[in-house]
Amino acid sequence: MTPHTQRTNLANQPFESDVFLDLLTSDEVAQLQEGGRPRSWERGATLFTEGETSDWVLVLTSGRVKVSSHTTAGTEVVLAIRGPGALIGEMSAIDGLPRSATVSALERVEGIAVHDFSAYLRANGRVAVLLMRLVTAKLRDADRKRIEYGAYDTTGRVATRLVELAERYGEPTAHGLRVTLPLSQDELAGWTGSSREAVSKALRLLRDRGLIETGRRRVVIHDLDGLRRRAR
Repeated sequence: MTPHTQRTNLANQPFESDVFLDLLTSDEVAQLQEGGRPRSWERGATLFTEGETSDWVLVLTSGRVKVSSHTTAGTEVVLAIRGPGALIGEMSAIDGLPRSATVSALERVEGIAVHDFSAYLRANGRVAVLLMRLVTAKLRDADRKRIEYGAYDTTGRVATRLVELAERYGEPTAHGLRVTLPLSQDELAGWTGSSREAVSKALRLLRDRGLIETGRRRVVIHDLDGLRRRAR
């Protein structure tokens, strides 16, 4: 893995979910690698299980994962999608409490598993400050999604999630931004707090308006600005 370099003007930059590794200096990355070991999982594998007790964290270096929880009725609620650069499992490593969510591989993923993350933070005070900002950003994102569930209709929530995926993982093509979407419609429903039928209807509406094109586990965004407007 190529060492990452520290970003400049960190105090003025908003944090996102997948930037942890990019914020570390070369020395901090080297210490992280020394204290951890490389791990990999195939698509569909479970990395963490909700309710289990473990104290290791994972820094993703490739692939995307789904963070989810289940209601008492057994319905899956997708909390987030994380990609390369993300730090996973830090809350349990810090407070020692059971895992609050299940993390599953949406595709083949690789990362650095660190079992004594607290020692790493004690040795790198700057990273501990960055971690506080990262956790705060995740809490703000969770608050924003709760507001969306109450204020937006299903089509608005689906549009919002597609905008998020396009901005984070979109690949420019001659026809628009292509997003390889390793999510089923059931999982997209769990991510938007909707039923599968409502998500299917929302996607059809967005297609009919010419905003997107869908295929098997992929979406092409033809009009990102229009999709943002529908999301709002």
